[in-house]
Amino acid sequence: MAIDDPKTLVSTDWLAAHLKDPDLRIIDATMPFVGETRDTRAEYEQAHIPNARFFDIDDISDHRSELPHMVPPVEKFMSRLRAMGVGDGHQVVVYDTAGLYSAARVWWLFRLMGQDNIAVLDGGLKKWLAEGREVEDMPPIVRDRHMTVRRQNHMVKDVTQVSSASKLGDFEIVDARSAERFKGEVDEPRAGLRRGHIPGAKNVPFTDLLNDDGTMISPEDIRARFEAAGVDLKKPVIASCGSGVTAAVLCLALERIGKTDHSIYDGSWSEWGAFPTLPVATGEA
Repeated sequence: MAIDDPKTLVSTDWLAAHLKDPDLRIIDATMPFVGETRDTRAEYEQAHIPNARFFDIDDISDHRSELPHMVPPVEKFMSRLRAMGVGDGHQVVVYDTAGLYSAARVWWLFRLMGQDNIAVLDGGLKKWLAEGREVEDMPPIVRDRHMTVRRQNHMVKDVTQVSSASKLGDFEIVDARSAERFKGEVDEPRAGLRRGHIPGAKNVPFTDLLNDDGTMISPEDIRARFEAAGVDLKKPVIASCGSGVTAAVLCLALERIGKTDHSIYDGSWSEWGAFPTLPVATGEA
């Protein structure tokens, strides 16, 4: 697969070359790491890639759920994106300031809603700035554009489906959290959650799929990382993490190696780790 793919991952060079394309829409999807106190919208307003819009993952979520940033209702997703001037026929590029972290969640949300003309900026704003590229503090000019949504329900799993997969082994459950959290050696950053992992899960920390500069490793190395973790890539994959954000990095990586039968457990450990009746495993996979 070519490095630049407008449906998965594009380089800073690609974005710079297409920056003035009339149907390009850029999204800043930066969110704080758990426990961080940051005003990411204020940071966006101070400096962003020219014409970028800000996507607030916590706001554009299902507020009927007590779990963090669950998938928003279709109508909410459509209306918020329309208000940003993002819709049918646009090529979207999404980035974050960490390199590759929360941007993948927005990439996955678009795919879940049936919109596949979206790519993550490889290396994000960090790489863009390191290369001395242009940023601005001006808000974009928004022109209304309708968005057609066709929700792809197979791309998201609930706790009942994951519990079944854990028992039957018909899916590979792959956890994107750190090895220490997966093995239950340290407390979770969210209070009230047990230590450990879903029984039968494998561990591919999302950071293992990134280079030091926040770019994604090569497709060959991606495949090797999953295979080294014992993941059977012939089976469909359910990606999990702390709250459904870094699980999307796994999905993006799988898409880069041509594997399309992946989904996210949206509740992830924020849900599983909170329920005392659900089984928990500790130690190695």
